[in-house]
Amino acid sequence: MTSNGAHYQVAEAHSFGIEPITCHAWNKNKTEIAFSLNGNDVILCKNHNGHWSTTATLSAHDLRVTSIDWAPDTNRIVTCGADRNAYVWTFVNGAWTKALVLLRINRAATCVRWSPKENKFAVGCGAKLVAVCYFDEENDWWLSKHIKKPIRSTVTTIDWHPNNYALAVGASDFTTRVFSAYIKEVDEKPQPSAWGEKSTFASLMAEYSRSGGWVHSVRFSPSGDKLAWVSHDSSISVVDSRRDVQHPVILRTTFLPFMDCIWLSEAFILAAGHDCCPILYSVEATGKLSFVSKIDQAQKRESGAFSALKKFKDLDLRAATENVDVFIETTHQNTITQLSRSSTDKNDTHVCSTGMDGQMVLWDVRIK
Repeated sequence: MTSNGAHYQVAEAHSFGIEPITCHAWNKNKTEIAFSLNGNDVILCKNHNGHWSTTATLSAHDLRVTSIDWAPDTNRIVTCGADRNAYVWTFVNGAWTKALVLLRINRAATCVRWSPKENKFAVGCGAKLVAVCYFDEENDWWLSKHIKKPIRSTVTTIDWHPNNYALAVGASDFTTRVFSAYIKEVDEKPQPSAWGEKSTFASLMAEYSRSGGWVHSVRFSPSGDKLAWVSHDSSISVVDSRRDVQHPVILRTTFLPFMDCIWLSEAFILAAGHDCCPILYSVEATGKLSFVSKIDQAQKRESGAFSALKKFKDLDLRAATENVDVFIETTHQNTITQLSRSSTDKNDTHVCSTGMDGQMVLWDVRIK
């Protein structure tokens, strides 16, 4: 299927059962994936000729795992959960070993991301703060520094700028902010950027607030010049730091709220959420934000005799009843929770989506 300079199709769809896939992360060469099935464990799977087999299970959290990130170069995995803990996993002598992180938080951790240089990571939580963590070699543990003010509610999403010190933070106080996450113990003195020259840890570099809804996902563009975020009011916003850093472009859509968004290039954004379908948007040089198309092909309803097996699958997957038909004409049959890049080639943007239906779908999206 082709539309407005983009070619796309469903490459592969894989089901991992009836439990929701709440979060996932890929390794460097995109041959192995770590994900959580709405539980305490993190499952690692490797692809063998189209079949995914489990290679390891990371068990440490006491409550549900909320976020995972896999550092491509150091090959370390960081996980966080509702038990207020985060762990750094390192592959040593054929096994994954964990190290506890001193987060010092009293609410559930909600999101975690490695910095581009992989010398620190950030953890958002329900305690109205972000913990920026770094390794203390003298004591052989992971320490944290807190970014607090002016965050007024749960941190729902975070993303690092390519310069390794600017950190975008989205929260349920309807606000997106950019902070300095410079830590002198591990970072070189940052160079000035279009987002500002502040180098003091936790200093506020930009703030965007509107009474639209809590922020679900925030992402820097590949160059770091642009910042995009999606909110619960079904809007998508983009700010260009080199054009007008104070005034974002906001597009109110007709779709259900998005849960995640990623940049495919400096000119294209992919968003997905409660509509169960990835949706492509373009960002023009003038700053205009426009809808391009849905990245899915409608599925035809199956016809034929009554199937008892299908009935019970519907009961498990979608709580269907005999009197209610909930079939939707998309590959995903429930909310898409996360998007990620599943290709190492920047020009061949294979995208992965996981959802509440227990499916992982690999999309072949090529931008002209």
